[in-house]
Amino acid sequence: MANVFDVAQYIVRQQGKMTTMKLQKLVYYCQAWALVWDAKPLFAEQIQAWASGPVVPDLYNVHRGKFEIDSLSIGNQGKLKKHEKDTIESVLSYYGGKEAQWLSEVSHLENPWKQARKGKKPGENSAREISHAAMVEYYSSL
Repeated sequence: MANVFDVAQYIVRQQGKMTTMKLQKLVYYCQAWALVWDAKPLFAEQIQAWASGPVVPDLYNVHRGKFEIDSLSIGNQGKLKKHEKDTIESVLSYYGGKEAQWLSEVSHLENPWKQARKGKKPGENSAREISHAAMVEYYSSL
């Protein structure tokens, strides 16, 4: 299985320079739709329901302190199988042209993030996981 860095590297190479917030949201949507379309995850790393929206802490630790990113030194997009690249490209064709703020706002309206944040105040830190089951349940209904 590929890891989040392989997926993120592929996204950055396809899309070019973007904010780290946008990268986090695109990685999230790639995982969500892979779970629905391919019936398996793209990567094993956990996605958490942070105040700013879905975040993969392992990826965050690599780009911490950066506002924008135009390359990722870690990861190997060559590990991605053709059907995984196809899934990522489908996600990018819909979400890739959207602004980071739009992606963040939309993710805040969707049940997987809202359920994982239940009981948390706006802006409050949280390390609660957004489960694969919650993503499948929500996105498969769309």
